[in-house]
Amino acid sequence: MKLERIRFFPTCKKAKPYFSHRAVIGLGGNQGDVKKRFVKLYRMMLNDPRFFVQDSSMVLQNPPFGYLDQPDFYNALIVVQTSLSAKALLKVLLRLEHLFGRVRLFKNGPRTLDLDIIFFDNQKIMQPNLIVPHPRWQERASVIVPLFTLKSFKGQR
Repeated sequence: MKLERIRFFPTCKKAKPYFSHRAVIGLGGNQGDVKKRFVKLYRMMLNDPRFFVQDSSMVLQNPPFGYLDQPDFYNALIVVQTSLSAKALLKVLLRLEHLFGRVRLFKNGPRTLDLDIIFFDNQKIMQPNLIVPHPRWQERASVIVPLFTLKSFKGQR
């Protein structure tokens, strides 16, 4: 495992009072230039009025789990403020994955970009396509290690 800094990762800004919700989104990928893709995604979210990107973690390079015969993954977290519901946010994230070439071949397989809602406020959501907090987040270095590099979470652990 290795932590690295890339453009916009990490970064932290003061929260904006006019958004209703705060979400922690997990970013992952292991196909193509993932770090460049993270920067492009960050810029897209900066320019999207539905979001305020408050914080981002350092980028973690770590080995795959589940299906092991694939390249290492890069993972990071971003904290966004939004007025979208969790379900609407998920819909946007799935569209972004598609835009960045995500193809779901099999579980835990290689991917260009994986976006997961890790936390949404302090809500617990159990719906067929949306479980928040993300299942097993506490067991995944790809979430835990970047979480500890988020400045907006200092003092909340």
